[in-house]
Amino acid sequence: MLQILHERFGHKGFRDGQEPVIRALLEGRSALAVFPTGGGKSLCYQLPAVLLDGLTLVISPLIALMKDQVDALTAKGIAAARLDSTLDVDELAHVYARLEAGSLKLLYVAPERLANENFRLRLKALPIQLVAIDEAHCISEWGHNFRPEYLKLAKLCRTLKIPRVLALTATATPRVAQEIRRHFRIAAADHVQLSFHRSNLDLRVTPCAAAERKALLLDRIRALEGPVVVYVTRQETAEEVATWLARNGLSTQAYHAGLADDFRAEAQRAFMAGETRIMVATIAFGMGIDKADIRGVIHYNLPKSLENHTQEIGRAGRDGKPAVCELLACGDDLTVLENFIYADTPTRGALGNLLDRVLRLGGTFDVSAYDLSVTCDIRPTVVATVLTYLEIDRIIEATGSYYAGYRAKLLRTVDQIGAGRKPAERRFLLGLLESGKRGRGWLAFEPAALVADLGVTRQKIVTALGELQAAGDLVLEHSGLRLGYRMLNMPGDLRDLTDKMFTVFERRERADLQRLRQVLALAGHRGCLTAYLTAHFGETLTEPCGHCERCRGVPAHAVKRPPARRPADDEWQALRALADERHAALATPRQLARFLCGLTSPASTRARLTRHAAFGLLADLPFADVFAMTQTL
Repeated sequence: MLQILHERFGHKGFRDGQEPVIRALLEGRSALAVFPTGGGKSLCYQLPAVLLDGLTLVISPLIALMKDQVDALTAKGIAAARLDSTLDVDELAHVYARLEAGSLKLLYVAPERLANENFRLRLKALPIQLVAIDEAHCISEWGHNFRPEYLKLAKLCRTLKIPRVLALTATATPRVAQEIRRHFRIAAADHVQLSFHRSNLDLRVTPCAAAERKALLLDRIRALEGPVVVYVTRQETAEEVATWLARNGLSTQAYHAGLADDFRAEAQRAFMAGETRIMVATIAFGMGIDKADIRGVIHYNLPKSLENHTQEIGRAGRDGKPAVCELLACGDDLTVLENFIYADTPTRGALGNLLDRVLRLGGTFDVSAYDLSVTCDIRPTVVATVLTYLEIDRIIEATGSYYAGYRAKLLRTVDQIGAGRKPAERRFLLGLLESGKRGRGWLAFEPAALVADLGVTRQKIVTALGELQAAGDLVLEHSGLRLGYRMLNMPGDLRDLTDKMFTVFERRERADLQRLRQVLALAGHRGCLTAYLTAHFGETLTEPCGHCERCRGVPAHAVKRPPARRPADDEWQALRALADERHAALATPRQLARFLCGLTSPASTRARLTRHAAFGLLADLPFADVFAMTQTL
C-alpha cells in the first residue's frame, strides 16, 4: 500500500485519517470520512481504486472537481474518466468504449446521471468494487444542503450489491454524520473524523454597515498579498463588486452560475494559474478547487450557515502558511437570506394541489417533476422532496425513471451499423433507425410510441440505443425525464397528509432560519471563534486557539438589523397595479410577495414575468412584511 502511495501518488506517507479509512475499504467495509476542506479525502478512494480489481464509481455534484481530478489522475497514469454535460460526442463515445473494455479504474458521475435508465442498466453489468459519494451530507434532511436524489443512492448501492461504500464530507454535524451512517450501514468504528481546527487560519469578524462595506473590502485586500476569494450571496453582487475592485486597480473576475460555461471555465483557469488575483464569487465557486496558496477568504455577505462558512474558509492556506478569513458582517444581508428561505417553503394550498395531482393517478403511473413544478408553482427541489417523502412513508414506490424522448446523431451509415450482425438483429436495428423522425442531422425517438410499431418492449428499444452509442455508432441526447411510481398504500384523508407535509417544510424553514442565527451568534461571540466553530461539528478544543480576533483581545459586537423602511406611496400604487393585472402566476398573496421580493418561481419564470418592472420592487423589505401587504389587496 505504501509502495503504491509513493509510486502512483508521489506521497511518502499518509495524512491524518487516511490510512484507517483506506484499510476499512480494503478489508471490505464501508466507511465515513469527515475531513475538513483540504483534508485529503480524495486519496481515500483513489488509492483503493488502484488496488481493487474492478471499477470505482465516484458520485459527485461538482463538475469542476471531476474534471480536475480526472486530469490529475490521468497525468499519474491512472485510468480515470468522467461523464458530464461538458463532454462532446467523441469524448462520450470514448468513455463508453473504455467502460465496455473494462480499462477504467475510476469513473466520475453526477448524481443526476443515475436517473438515466441506460446508465443504470450499464452499471448492472460493470464490476463495481467501490462507490465513493462526495458531499455525503446532502443525504441528510437536517443538513444544510439536503438533496433528495441523495436519499436514493443508498438504495441503488444495495440494488447493485456494491461491496463497499465510502461517504465523504467536509461539513457534517454529529446528527448529520449519524444519519449518513444509518443510510449506508456504516459502523461507528469506521467513522473517521479529523479536527476542524486549522492553526494557520486567522479568523476575523467585522460588523459593518452596507455603505462602508466596499471600502472595508478594498482595505482588507490591499493589506493581503497573494490570491483572495471574496464570497457574495447574489450573482449581481458578484458582478458589481468585481467591477468595483477592478476599477480600483485590482486584478479581479466574477464567478457565478449565471455566466456561460466557457466564461466560468476561463475565470477559474485564470485564477488557478495566478493570472487573476481576486475571485468574487457565489457559492458556485470553490467546491473541489485545490489551490494551495489562497491567502485570504473574505465573506462580503453573511453565509447562510456555519457549514457554508467553514467549508469556504477551508479553502484558504492549504499550503500551511498563514491566511486571513474575515466575515464582513452586515445586518442588511439578513433580509435577503431570510427571504430566500421563505421563498422555498410552499403554501399549504400548493402542496395539496401537488399531492392531489400525484395520488389520484393510482396504480402504476409516471410524472414529470418539471410539469408538476410549473403547474403547482412549487420549486423543482421541493417537488422532488415531496415525492421522496411519499416514498419514505411507503405511500408510493419508485419503479424507475426514464426519458420520454431521445435524439440520435448517427456517426456511421445505416449500412455500416447493420454490417456483420445476425439477420434478426440487423432487421430490428434497421427498423428502429427507420422509425426515427428525421430532423437536421438528428433522429428523434419516442420509445413509448414505438412499442406497438416495432412489437418489442420499451426496455429493448432503450437498450438497443444505448448499445449503439457504446459501440460508437451514434450519440444520444435525452429529454423529458419521467419518474415512474407504483401506488402502495392510499394515504387516507388528503388534508391530513397535506398538513403533515406542510409541517415538515415549516420545520425545515425554522431549521434554516436557526442556521442563519448561528452565523449571527458567531459574529457576536465573545469567546474563541475557532472553538465556537469546532463545537458546531462536535469537537471541543482543550484551550482557546490563540490565533483569532477574540484571542487577540478584539471585542465582539453584535450584528444589528437595520430598521425596515416603510413602503412609499408610489410603491403601493405599483403593487396595486400589478395585482390588478391579474397574472395567473401571481394569483395568491404568497406568489405576489415572492415576486415583489425579487424571488423567482416556476410559474413566474415560465410566464416571463421577471422582465416586469415590478419584479424585485420591494426586495429590500422582509418577506413577512411584503406578504402582509399583499394580503390586504
